[in-house]
Order: sequence, then structure tokens, then C-alpha cells
Amino acid sequence: MLSRTADHLFWMSRYTERAENTARMLNVVHETALLPQSAERAQEGWLGMLSISELIPAYTARHGTVTRDGVLHFMVRDGSNPSSILSCLRAARENARAVRGTLTSEVWETQNQTWLEVNRMLAERAFERDPGQFFEWVKYRSHLSRGVTLGTMLQDEAFHFLRLGTFLERADNTARLLDVKFHAVESEFHGLAPAREHEADFYHWSAVLRSVSAFEVYRKVYRDAISPDRVAELLILRRDMPRSLHASLREVVDNLAQVSNDHSAETQRRAGRLLADLQYGRIDEILATGLHAFLTQFLDRVNDLGAGVSRDFLVPVWS
Repeated sequence: MLSRTADHLFWMSRYTERAENTARMLNVVHETALLPQSAERAQEGWLGMLSISELIPAYTARHGTVTRDGVLHFMVRDGSNPSSILSCLRAARENARAVRGTLTSEVWETQNQTWLEVNRMLAERAFERDPGQFFEWVKYRSHLSRGVTLGTMLQDEAFHFLRLGTFLERADNTARLLDVKFHAVESEFHGLAPAREHEADFYHWSAVLRSVSAFEVYRKVYRDAISPDRVAELLILRRDMPRSLHASLREVVDNLAQVSNDHSAETQRRAGRLLADLQYGRIDEILATGLHAFLTQFLDRVNDLGAGVSRDFLVPVWS
């Protein structure tokens, strides 16, 4: 496969997944902000949203003070923010358009219709009327894109590059979410009375679980009260949890194996080693050595894998 074709497929799926992840996090922060709480704590939630995407400097340069309306505008409809939902869906559509001949008509039509529809909804201010419904629509379109890809694409190299982009992006996002949210717990709930701390803790971790569609999964797996260590275990080490780090890296390794070439052995080795750390890791050991340190290192290694994929497959090799 031509490297430029692989590049468009890889980034098409990454941007589609990124739009969904952004919608998930914004929806949770939006719903959490409606709970009884101080203005300072509500603002910390919006600040955390920007922190997950490392966008605090970019936001403050354009909007100054962090506010609900400012963050929602910046992360949803600001075309100058490359991580906004609008920018991600535009980039996904442009990458799909560049390789229309490689995609099935259903996959292309799904991407194109999503782009046309999001512009119509934003022009009609559907987002401002009901943010929650808009976020659910973004998630639905991402689900539809993945489903159409699975249901209509030949499982050749094009298919595997699409999957590779999806799960690298998902691993990155889940790690960022966990890192920021665990840090928020330590700072927000310190000093609260035990009863208030337990109540705040429950709502906080419920929101984290709902942001990755894991609330019902948690209840099914653990069948008891929500605790931070089990949230971390579910989202890091459980292979059967679709958005966990383990499940995402399993897909990365499997799809890398399907597209391997003469240049990719080192990238495959690093991906396999990272998967082994998750496959044989224990949550008590991770927490004992420091969750922040673990997740920071994980993000560095995932970014290194992304660079390796780009180097091995997406950049032309000149002889």
C-alpha cells in the first residue's frame, strides 16, 4: 500500500475517535457541572477538560478566563482549535475524501454525511439548545463509522490501518483521562468531611466511568461500591473492557502484525512489550509505584508507538 494512502486512513480513524472522546469528556463535565457545587469546583472541572487535551495555553490565549461557555465553544465549534469536535470531523472527512477509492461507498458516505450534518446542526444552534443530545449524536456517528467499517470493508491493509489509528487514539485518551481525574480527586476532595468525601467520591468516579461507557460494566464485574483502585484496574488492566489500555494495546499489536514490513520490527517489539506490561501487571503494584508516573510513562510510550508507525509505514522510504 502507498504510504500516503496508509497515512490518510490512519488519521481518518484517529480524528473520528478523537471527536468521540472529546464529546464523551465534554458531556461528563457538562453533566457534573449541573450538580450542586461551588463555582470554584465547577471551574476546576472545565479546567480539567482543557488539561486532558493539553490545551490550557491555547485556550487562555484566545479566551482568557476559563468558563463553561468558553470551553464549550473552544472544544466544539472553534475551527482554529485542531482538537475541537468540528476540526476533528473536518479532518476525518478530508482524509476520507483523499482515499475514496480505497473505502467502500458506505464508509465514505458515513464520513461525508457526518461532516455535512455537524455543520447544519451548529448553524442551527442545536448544540446550544441541548449540549447533551449533541454529544450523544457525535458518539453515535463515531459508532456508526466503526460499524460500517467492520461491516463493509475488506479486512486488508486498509482496514488494519483504520483499526490501528482508532486504538492508538483510544489508548492515549483513556490514559489522559485517568491521569487528570485521579489528580483531581487528590486535590478536590482533600479536607472534606468523611461523609461528604464519600458522596463526592461516588459522583466523581461514576462520571469517570460513564465517560468511557463503563459504569454498567463496573457493576457487572465488581458488584460493589465504586473504589478508585478498581476503577483504575478496570480501565488499565482489564482485557475485556473495550476502552481499557489493555484492550486498546491488544488491538494495536494485532493490527501491527497484519501490516508488518521490513522496517517495523522495532515498533512491533515496543508495542508487544507495552502490551506485556499491561497483560501481566497488577494494580496494587502500579498504585504502589505511583499511578501518575505509570500513566505518564504509558503516554510517552504510546506517543513513541505513533511516531514509529509514522516512520515505518506513513513516511515514504526513499532508496
